[in-house]
Amino acid sequence: MVEEMKKGTYKALRGTQKIEATFEALRKKGSKAFIPYITAGDPDIATTKELVLALENEGAHIIELGVPFSDPVADGPIIQEATARSLAAGTTLASVLDLVKQVRQESEIPLILMTYYNLLLAYGLEEFARDGAKAGVDGVIIADLPVEEGDELREVLDPQGLALVPLVAPTSTQERLQRIAEHARGFIYCVSLTGVTGERQELPPDGEKLLQRMREVTDLPLALGFGISKAEQIPYMAEKADAVIVGSAIVKVIAQNLNEREKLVPQVASLVRQMVQALPQKLTIK
Repeated sequence: MVEEMKKGTYKALRGTQKIEATFEALRKKGSKAFIPYITAGDPDIATTKELVLALENEGAHIIELGVPFSDPVADGPIIQEATARSLAAGTTLASVLDLVKQVRQESEIPLILMTYYNLLLAYGLEEFARDGAKAGVDGVIIADLPVEEGDELREVLDPQGLALVPLVAPTSTQERLQRIAEHARGFIYCVSLTGVTGERQELPPDGEKLLQRMREVTDLPLALGFGISKAEQIPYMAEKADAVIVGSAIVKVIAQNLNEREKLVPQVASLVRQMVQALPQKLTIK
């Protein structure tokens, strides 16, 4: 996948089309996607760029970049602390878009921004859609934007080709899952548990049921996240979903190496390599 992108196979694609092409290429191979999350600007923008390039080099298929917000209600302590470090370093939505521009000079990997709605409102929805597309953003996940209130943002993202990727939770009714699926672009982020992001010792029990319920209402790729923290958990979850998302476990490694910066990127790359290698290959395509 990485090799194909470097050869330019997807270079002409942007936004939703690039995300769809990524999942389609993996589906044809009988493979699944690994999507790492890192907080942009943690500990600084320059290191985030190094991390993005390292994660791609280790085989990540899509990268989720958190844009720090002062009230990250969907995030657990590990990502909240990363958010605080990033804000203290002066990271803004504008500086994250500039980071994406820098990454685009060296990489075509799909980049999804994950943040909260107030940041986009303050920036301006149309301005964000325009600047995001120009920078090379492919999609956004807004943790606190319910589907009923997403039309205004979708109306400015769609013309720019950017995906608004929705979140669905185990507590969502079947009617609500149907409605969310009808408005989804790119893929659907399935939250495996009720609660905030963070590592869990045991696999979340509700994730598989949620995936089964989503399969009844959509053919879009389904990515499972929240609570997955170990490479040995990846094969089981990847058999059920089209993609596995891991955030807190990766951000924790960043935090553990803040005092030894020379080890930070290699240690994160090592963890991601283990997780990518744990993906099952040549599975039966459902």
